[in-house]
Amino acid sequence: MQIKCIALDLDRTTLNSQGHLSKANRAAIERAVDAGIHVVLASGRALDSLPAEVTDIKGIRYAITSNGAAVYDLHTGKCLRQYKMTRESVNEILKYTVPERVYGYFAGMEISYEAFIDGRAYAEKRYVDDPVRFGAMPHAVAYIQGTRTPVEDMRAFIREHIEELDCIDLVVKSEELKARLWKTLQENVEDVYITSSVRQLLEISHRDAGKDSGAAFLMKYLGLEREELAAFGDGDNDTGLLKYAGIGFAVANASAACLAAADEIVASNDENGVAQGIERIL
Repeated sequence: MQIKCIALDLDRTTLNSQGHLSKANRAAIERAVDAGIHVVLASGRALDSLPAEVTDIKGIRYAITSNGAAVYDLHTGKCLRQYKMTRESVNEILKYTVPERVYGYFAGMEISYEAFIDGRAYAEKRYVDDPVRFGAMPHAVAYIQGTRTPVEDMRAFIREHIEELDCIDLVVKSEELKARLWKTLQENVEDVYITSSVRQLLEISHRDAGKDSGAAFLMKYLGLEREELAAFGDGDNDTGLLKYAGIGFAVANASAACLAAADEIVASNDENGVAQGIERIL
C-alpha cells in the first residue's frame, strides 16, 4: 500500500547529535511534502519545545507531542486530542518518589522532576541550572535551559497543577535507580503509560497516551489506514509507533528495543538516516 503519512521522531532521529536538522533531511522532508505525503512530528517534547527549524517547513501541520499525550494542529494551534494524568496516579508517583522512600541504598543519587502542561515544559531549577549533574549529556544543556521554565519546588508545583498535567518526567542519573523506580511505579501506579526516550529520563503519562495512540488518532482524523503510515524512531518510546506503522524505520543509533521493533534500519541520525528512508519511500 502506498505511504501517505510519515511520522518523525525528532531527537536522535530526525535531528543530529547537536540537535539540528541537516540539509539532507530537510530536503527529503520537503520532497515528501511536495509529493503529497503528510509529514507528522512524533516527539516526547512538549509543543513549545518543538524546534522552529522543523516546524517552519511548509506543509508540516500536525504534531504528536509529550509522547502522545497531546496532538496539535500546528497551523491553528488547536489541540486536537489530549490526555491529562489522573489525580490518583500523580499522588502515587509523588508518594513513591519521596526522597525518604527512594534513597537508602541509593543515597546521594539525586532525582529531579519535569512536568508538561498544555504544551509547556517546567523543571526543577537545580536541574535546569546544571543538567549534567542529573545525567544529561553536555550537548543537551542548551536545549534543556532554553525550553524549561525553572521552578524551585517541583513537588509543590506538581501538586498545585495536579489536574493539568500532560506528563511527568523523572530525571534519574543512576540507571539502576531508574530501573527500580520504573518497576515500582509499573507495579503500584494505575492509569499510567511509562516509557523512556533517553538514558536519564523516566517519562510518565496517562495510560492511553503513547506515540502509537497519537498516530492512530491522526490516521483516523486524516482518513488514512495504518498501512499507509511510515514511522521513524530511535528510542524505547518509539517502539509502539514503529510496530503500529505500516513500515517502521529505526536509525542505526537506536536502542535495542527500537531496532527490534523496526521493519527496516537506516543510517544513523548523524548520517541522514531519515533522508535515506524517505528516499526509499519516494
